[in-house]
Amino acid sequence: MSNTPNATPGIAPSVRCVDLHMHSSASDGLLAPEGVVSAAAAAHLAAIALTDHDTVAGIAAAREAGARSGVRVVAGVELSATDAGNEAHLLGLHLSRLDAIERHLAVFRESRRARAARMAERLQALGIPLTLDAVLAEAGDAAIGRPHVARALVAGGWAKDVRDAFERLLGNGRPAFVPKYRLTLGEAIALVHDAGGLAVLAHPGPAGTRARLEALRAEGLDGVEVLHPGHSTEDVARLSALADHLDLLPSGGSDWHGAKAGPRVIGCMRVPEAWLARQDARLRAAAANVA
Repeated sequence: MSNTPNATPGIAPSVRCVDLHMHSSASDGLLAPEGVVSAAAAAHLAAIALTDHDTVAGIAAAREAGARSGVRVVAGVELSATDAGNEAHLLGLHLSRLDAIERHLAVFRESRRARAARMAERLQALGIPLTLDAVLAEAGDAAIGRPHVARALVAGGWAKDVRDAFERLLGNGRPAFVPKYRLTLGEAIALVHDAGGLAVLAHPGPAGTRARLEALRAEGLDGVEVLHPGHSTEDVARLSALADHLDLLPSGGSDWHGAKAGPRVIGCMRVPEAWLARQDARLRAAAANVA
């Protein structure tokens, strides 16, 4: 199976594109929210969704930068969840009540700090004197994640690079791995809806089967990420067909964290602006039904 990181079948080069899955330094991205928007403008994107992990702290700054540069910024978040015992991610897009979701996200961020402390303790038990303060220094004001622990290991000389840190110490099943606190997908969907947003299953890959999507649709799922650098050509075709069949909104993005090269480069998936328009239309219809 071949990946399709730089081309979207059927999308003409002249079509205006968006990127609805991006990360900033508010979580584990490399650029500040304003820098993400500047990069989007340079890539000629019509709109982006800022979807930082467990935080909406970067939304206001990104929107201010978007107003200056002419790039629309969709308020979003990426939530970690469990589905039948397996890890899953959910994108909340078009969040309109940020205060409603922020109260819950604050709890998640505190659990991230506790997780980082436990990873530091495990590393110390392995003879690596990494402190929580060193991890917090890497994270700054961002929601703490394993990449910050990895960067602290690199800075301290205990890992060659971030990949080495994950492969030897922090990855699933490695000696310093600590699992995250997670919602169920149903709970995550409800949280996004409470904040006025659309719930989109992120990068399901081969696990995006008809049975799974039908079950999640019954729990309120609004859409599915069809275009993602981790999806094969077969994944894209299957997810696109299932989205149409189940009346799920298609979405997509680069899952960009600031890399200048590689499969996850800003705008690489060429998500058509028409998909964003369909999401807008779904929200308008829902508002009209409530009114």
